[in-house]
Amino acid sequence: MEFLFILLALVVVCGVVVAPALRRRRAAQDALRGAGAAVDPSYGHGFVPAERLDVRLPGPDPDLLAAVEEARRTQDWKPAAELLARTPADGAAELRWQRVQTLAGAAARELAETPGTGGMWLRHWRVVAPKDAGGAAVQAEFLVQQAMRDPSSQDYRMILEEARTVCAEAALLAPGDPVPYIVRLNVERGLGASEAEFQSVWETVTSRAPGHMGAHLVALRYWSAKWHGSQEQADAFARRAAAAAPAGSLLPALPLFAVHDHLPDVNMVRGLYHSVVVRDAIEAAQYAVVHAPADHPVLPHVRHLLVWFLVNAGRYAEALEQLRAVDGHIGAIPWTYEEDPVAVYAAYRARAVAGY
Repeated sequence: MEFLFILLALVVVCGVVVAPALRRRRAAQDALRGAGAAVDPSYGHGFVPAERLDVRLPGPDPDLLAAVEEARRTQDWKPAAELLARTPADGAAELRWQRVQTLAGAAARELAETPGTGGMWLRHWRVVAPKDAGGAAVQAEFLVQQAMRDPSSQDYRMILEEARTVCAEAALLAPGDPVPYIVRLNVERGLGASEAEFQSVWETVTSRAPGHMGAHLVALRYWSAKWHGSQEQADAFARRAAAAAPAGSLLPALPLFAVHDHLPDVNMVRGLYHSVVVRDAIEAAQYAVVHAPADHPVLPHVRHLLVWFLVNAGRYAEALEQLRAVDGHIGAIPWTYEEDPVAVYAAYRARAVAGY
């Protein structure tokens, strides 16, 4: 009889404790399978698999990627030179700035992968066509990126001084082109130029391209607390630019970049992403995205940062709207600040889909 009571007790325990636990475990597994299915491109969202995400660009530019791939494959610089030659240097020159950045980044990555021989096409370009304005601009940006890879290097200042010289060459070769002066802004930031010295270069930029979003993003870094300014100075710079922005400009999104640059490393505030400051910056960026030209070269940069903020704010439907517009290319802030941009972007994408 005692044995029967023990057996009955075991049955009750299994029914009350074990069975629900097993059900919860199965439910969790089903949820994980559902989340996995949701982020799989084959399940209707059309997202690019993580292994095919492109970290070189924030958005599509087939002509630029073709030139980059040709340079890498054959070390032929001519397609890149021809591309920049037909990319306007007047007006806003947003596309030219982005293409110069990407070409320089491609050469820098090749050199990092194969020290001594990588990116040889850029050196050939400068030797064979020293009067080519595009080649000079790319070399100047390449030197800046090389220096910024290791600010503690004993060659840091020497490389930036060389970049400053090449910027001057590029400016002489292409009068009116703001890009050499935009590159120069990063040189001055790296060399610790005084506010007056930096402002002098900035005024040259704005005289050529007053509404250049890329230039404003570069200048914002100088005023950041991480470099030579403060959170108050960066916020003020961003707000002034946003307030003076013409119709169709992306400058109203600049305060969102200022907010991102000054977020705490460890967030201890539960409602940070629902605060008035963050909410207003998100809404201003969303306004800019809606009213900017659909083919604006810097538009993907704004969309990527919006994804980051919207996911952290739990606004998953809005984040998905931005993801659908930019998925496939992830060469933008905030992902480029990460050691593994692909993994971080994919995690945020998964959070957006699962939350939605």
